[in-house]
Amino acid sequence: MTAYLKDYEEIAGAAAVNDLRALAGWVRSRRCQHINSTSVGGEVAAILTRLVPLMRELGVETSWDVIKGDEDFLAATRALSLALEGRAGVFTEAMRQSYLATMEMNLQEFQFGGDVVFVHDPQPAGLIVKKREIGRRWVWRSHLDLSEPDEAAWSFFSPLLEGFDASIFSMPDFAQPSSLPQFVIPPSIDPLGDRNRDLEPDQVRAIMERHQIDPARPVIMQVARLDRLKDPIGVLAVYRLIKPRHDCQLVIIGDNAVYDQDSLNLLSELQPQAEDDPDIHVLALPPFSDLEINGLVRGATVVVHKPIREGFGLAVSEAMWKKKPVVGSAVGGVKRQIVNGHTGFLVHSAEEAALRVSQLLADPDMRAAMGENGREHVRHNFLVTRQLEDYLLLLLALDYPDKDVVFLA
Repeated sequence: MTAYLKDYEEIAGAAAVNDLRALAGWVRSRRCQHINSTSVGGEVAAILTRLVPLMRELGVETSWDVIKGDEDFLAATRALSLALEGRAGVFTEAMRQSYLATMEMNLQEFQFGGDVVFVHDPQPAGLIVKKREIGRRWVWRSHLDLSEPDEAAWSFFSPLLEGFDASIFSMPDFAQPSSLPQFVIPPSIDPLGDRNRDLEPDQVRAIMERHQIDPARPVIMQVARLDRLKDPIGVLAVYRLIKPRHDCQLVIIGDNAVYDQDSLNLLSELQPQAEDDPDIHVLALPPFSDLEINGLVRGATVVVHKPIREGFGLAVSEAMWKKKPVVGSAVGGVKRQIVNGHTGFLVHSAEEAALRVSQLLADPDMRAAMGENGREHVRHNFLVTRQLEDYLLLLLALDYPDKDVVFLA
């Protein structure tokens, strides 16, 4: 589905869209190039899928390119991301060599076409060495929580960042001290994409029934990558605490584009739970399941997002956009999205999560009020139009590195 700026006026407001057009007038001379590691699957690809066409519509010449890499490289960068988020001992010397060799291969083949080059996350960061040859402005966009990186991984990776002109983080808490200018741009959701656009009730019911979920009974749901850091085992514990008091169902959706061995092992632990209890549904959905996930979340009663550690967790905003109250761990970007007691609840344990979910299951008026509050909170803070505005402002800020305030005549 193709959406244009005018299609967002009813959702974000005509004033917001007019502001975008006015800002774009100041930066139309720039050529932007976004570089990441995949064109499908994951938060970055989902954002760029809509952000890039909208920048082009505004008259800002924008391209999006993807680096190449084999399975060893993918495993290495997955481990590097985990290490930069604090997991010790997972990024090996062999992985370092695979990363460097793949960067060298990409440097020989890659075409650089932007005046401003946005490099997303660790995977393509090694391309920065090209700056010595071609110049231009380079911005590293991190979607990770780098607040407590593994020391060995950080020693390997941080020298790469010194070559950039600026960096972007989703939250101030996620950044390391740096001499580079640092910007905060939270990620966003696309309200008109398959994952979030409105669906008819009959569509939602059909999707629920296709997965043997009873739409007439309460549903607790988590949507997250199959990863132990997302704590699906803990979500099971929450459900088991609630089940004696509420006739409810649990749906755990593993939203992976690619399943690695760790996620497959986790899936093998979860699936027997579903076999023993017909009210537990563990769904390992394939790529391009956005419409399916949309319908499933719309059929939920309460959404739980219970990671042990989280980058940002856009599943929270996706659920709130659908007017679902969210009970989430008070970690990472979850804290930025949930307004405690207003759009959902922030919790610190399985027991506290069970208490809050039970409270919501028992009070339909509270669920409805929090659902409305959540949608408005997302409308004003986490839509792609807001992130587009942030990128336009960043392009302006790069022209005035020594100014804290820029007045546009």
